[in-house]
Amino acid sequence: MGLIAIGAALAIGLTTIGPGIGQGIAAAKGLEGMARQPEAAGMLRTNMILSFAFMESLSIYGLLVAFLLFTKI
Repeated sequence: MGLIAIGAALAIGLTTIGPGIGQGIAAAKGLEGMARQPEAAGMLRTNMILSFAFMESLSIYGLLVAFLLFTKI
């Protein structure tokens, strides 16, 4: 039982690190692009929100794996 709990914790922890870092970098670059070219802010914002959605889906997969592991306990 203990190993399943550790596996679930690792699933959540490791799958949130990557998207968290990715979202920080994407937000920084998106805001930098909007500051440099304000006329392209709409397109940049749309693409940035879309990329955030894809990154969040990775975290949700980790949450799903953790839930599946917890049902084994």
